[in-house]
Amino acid sequence: MAPRRDYFDGCAAAHALDLVGERWALLVVRELLLGPKRFTDLRTGLPHASPNVLSQRLRELEDAGVLRRRRLPPPAASAVYELTEWGGELEPVLQTLGRWAARSLPEAEHIGVDSLVLSMRTMFSSEKAEGVDEVVQFVLADQPFVARVRDGAFTMERGELPGADATVNVPAPEAWAAVLYTGHPLDSAISDGMLTLSGDRAAVERLLDLFPMPEPLHAPQPAAG
Repeated sequence: MAPRRDYFDGCAAAHALDLVGERWALLVVRELLLGPKRFTDLRTGLPHASPNVLSQRLRELEDAGVLRRRRLPPPAASAVYELTEWGGELEPVLQTLGRWAARSLPEAEHIGVDSLVLSMRTMFSSEKAEGVDEVVQFVLADQPFVARVRDGAFTMERGELPGADATVNVPAPEAWAAVLYTGHPLDSAISDGMLTLSGDRAAVERLLDLFPMPEPLHAPQPAAG
């Protein structure tokens, strides 16, 4: 294994980058914020990371105390990776980075399920949620999540909740990202088969207003020659 690089700098920010600054490291953390995963699940979430690089990052993060590996009891009996409590404290760091970078975010053709859920947890506006009380069941690429807005707070966790105000089933997460962030009309998404919606449609429409994107960063204009 290649020796770990070090900034040899007493600054705490430099030490943080020693721990999680290598390529793919923070994205491994992102993939584990919603719960434990097997190595194959991580490969699915990070398809452009080679198995060797992913294995190396997992070892480094485990050695640093950011994550741990454990074996599930029978009948599963498979090994999973999960964040330590200290590793879980990186979520607000990733959220701050996400809000900062969203001002220059290029249009993407693909977004993973975990990335989409975490983006919603990041971009939620408590100010816009005043007086909103909704529970919406999402099924994103066959993975169920329960989204709750209450008292100006938002949660979105894995799970199922019969009797939610509405259910949104989205085979491709990109479809919901387009409706939520780029203004793709909900009617068009439904009529084109990008998603299905059952229950209280007004609850979903209210939810759509709670995730504003920041003002885009305008690229500096080249100086006149």
